[in-house]
Amino acid sequence: MGFRCVVIKNRSKLDLRMNYLVCRNAEEEKKIYIPEISTLILDSTAISLTCALISELIKNDVKIIFCDEKHNPESEAVPYHTNYNSVANIKKQINWQKHIKEEVWKEIVKEKIKQQRDFLIEKGFTKEAKLLDSYINNVLKNDKTNREGHAAKVYFNALFGQSFARRDQNFINSALNYGYSVILSCFNREIAKLGYLTQIGIWHKNEFNFFNLSSDLMEPFRILIDRAVYNFTPEENDFKMKILEIFNLQVRIDGKMQYLENAVEIYCQSIFNALEDNDAGLMKFYEM
Repeated sequence: MGFRCVVIKNRSKLDLRMNYLVCRNAEEEKKIYIPEISTLILDSTAISLTCALISELIKNDVKIIFCDEKHNPESEAVPYHTNYNSVANIKKQINWQKHIKEEVWKEIVKEKIKQQRDFLIEKGFTKEAKLLDSYINNVLKNDKTNREGHAAKVYFNALFGQSFARRDQNFINSALNYGYSVILSCFNREIAKLGYLTQIGIWHKNEFNFFNLSSDLMEPFRILIDRAVYNFTPEENDFKMKILEIFNLQVRIDGKMQYLENAVEIYCQSIFNALEDNDAGLMKFYEM
């Protein structure tokens, strides 16, 4: 797996040359060895690229993200051929039992709230952290009492103020939404690579959401974006590049330090093991 997150921001022509991505614009020409690339973000609508390059990037499991005219992630390239055993895995996915899906979702919610609590403790919000701690102990199967929603309100109000709401149009929400979109794409790639459908979720079931399963699994990783955005100011000139620095982050998972994308792969595989073996104890979460 590659390790570079490559962002193309200006008018450019991208093509393939001897297993290299070649980026040409009016000022210069750069070459990047394709097996080193994990994610390619095309952050301008003035970029053109060849079909030969797209094909080679997909063969190398490179996630290609296309941005709109406002530089927000809009779509991505999803390969037809991923895991050799994808048909068998999709059959398993369709037959995941209700009780284990509810148990897995419960553990995902608990882990998300734990990560939120730990971040609040780091930033000195002791009172709010204690409240989240009480929520963790009261999460039921399938989170029937919506502890996730209650925790989110306490958490975001502590970090960004009592008047803050996720639906508002402001700099903080723009930064959060951008970061969450990038994390979502990372999960889309891993789920497809492991041979499962992103459409069939555990808890998310929106028929208009192409990424229900990704939306489920990414929840504990959202806090990595929150950590980055918390230190931003509206005057940040290039907050998107700073968000993308999370791909250089190392976290501990399964007893070892791993780069973010490797951690996502280990985490996703552990979730699928839990669902197929009916054992939530197989789930593996990251630590900072």
